[in-house]
Amino acid sequence: MKLAPHTFRPLMAALREARGLAGKREIQPAARAFGRNPAGILNGDDAAALPDVDGGYTLLAAEGMQPSFVDAEPWFAGLCAVLTNVSDIAAMGGRSRAIVDVLLASDSATHTERVLEGLQAGAELFGVPIVGGHTGRSAGGACLSAAVLGKAQRLITSFDARPGQQIVACIDLGGKYRGDRPHFDGLTGGDAKLARARLEVLPQLAEAGLTAAGKDISMAGLVGTLLMLLETSGCGARLDLAAVPAPACAEAEPKRWLECFPSFGYLLAVEPHDLAEVTARFAAVGVSAAAIATVDDSRALEVAYEGAAVCYWDLSSESLMGFGVLETAHA
Repeated sequence: MKLAPHTFRPLMAALREARGLAGKREIQPAARAFGRNPAGILNGDDAAALPDVDGGYTLLAAEGMQPSFVDAEPWFAGLCAVLTNVSDIAAMGGRSRAIVDVLLASDSATHTERVLEGLQAGAELFGVPIVGGHTGRSAGGACLSAAVLGKAQRLITSFDARPGQQIVACIDLGGKYRGDRPHFDGLTGGDAKLARARLEVLPQLAEAGLTAAGKDISMAGLVGTLLMLLETSGCGARLDLAAVPAPACAEAEPKRWLECFPSFGYLLAVEPHDLAEVTARFAAVGVSAAAIATVDDSRALEVAYEGAAVCYWDLSSESLMGFGVLETAHA
């Protein structure tokens, strides 16, 4: 991506204060409460991975939609309740099997219908059925969340990035911003066959041994998501901002692009000798993929752009979520 002259350092300072990144700090109480559990399941990943006795893993994940989002865009919020869940399963190298939802509806029957229509549209788009859940009524605005069950043969996790690997950003640039919200929407009116084919690349990469670490780009944005991956892996990295895939509109609003939630966006840790194969597989389904960072052992995220560089975050002195190697047992 390209930046206007003299905007790099102010941009980095602004991203440190981004709302989506700040929201990840709210995970710290949960990290203290649930980071260690009797089952020995690592917490802090995109989905919980439960080893199956016959091999592979059962995956569980859940997502909640902001009430203000549900109120303003009921159909799209319903779609996103499905999208975010199937994305979390794919980010773990898995395939989604079924979804359950929880909807506390508002007093508006029309609003409720739009939420349900959005949920169904997401289920049909990705071919993942909604098989149950809970429905009630809210005294205030509508509240929506959903959970997903999936299966993985080999995992992609947030805990396994290693020094020397390349971080590959894999993003669908064919969408557009949805109003003034931080959503880059490439799904509305999209093709179900293509949407499913793109998700399928992730488990295929895991099963081929081409990646074992990664995350989906969340509301923390691209830089914030990379920081989350580094925290849980106990690593650092140098990010080359100029290498980040970006649509033409990002040049005018670079901060918006770097903190948005794309409808298809992942960061994967890849060995250098596998880079060409990984990027080719995404190119085959119309997804832009490029190496944007090199993982190191510094525990700091350095961001560079055309000769300038800043230490964006030093994880050795300041945690983000609290799920890092210093806080969580890897047993």
